[in-house]
Amino acid sequence: MEEITSYRLSSVISRILDNKQAKDITVLNISNVSVLADYFVICNADTTTQVRALTSTTKETIKKMYNRLPIGDEKDLKNRWNLLDYGDVVVHILHTEERETYAIEKFWNHACKIKQEDWLKETEALKNEIF
Repeated sequence: MEEITSYRLSSVISRILDNKQAKDITVLNISNVSVLADYFVICNADTTTQVRALTSTTKETIKKMYNRLPIGDEKDLKNRWNLLDYGDVVVHILHTEERETYAIEKFWNHACKIKQEDWLKETEALKNEIF
């Protein structure tokens, strides 16, 4: 099984979320500003059902592709902010209202934002494998 870099993992996760209609996908390289992880992937959805579906699809697809489960999997009781922690990549899937309220990107504004065209290019060869 190929070794996957944190950049590739964050890009694949972003592609999975994009394919499932997640909104406002943001990838932040936080490796130079935090020891928590290398990347944050942040997105939102308009309903709690979508938040739950995006979380489970991401988890299942990464397990299928890389035989990798998150080391942390946190959900609030109402599925308004779910988190998948892969160690080097942390995925935040929020209800739209929670994303606006907590504004994670503003807190991490000193991190480097990865352009959508870059993570799409990184996963172009995998796009048929993902779904």
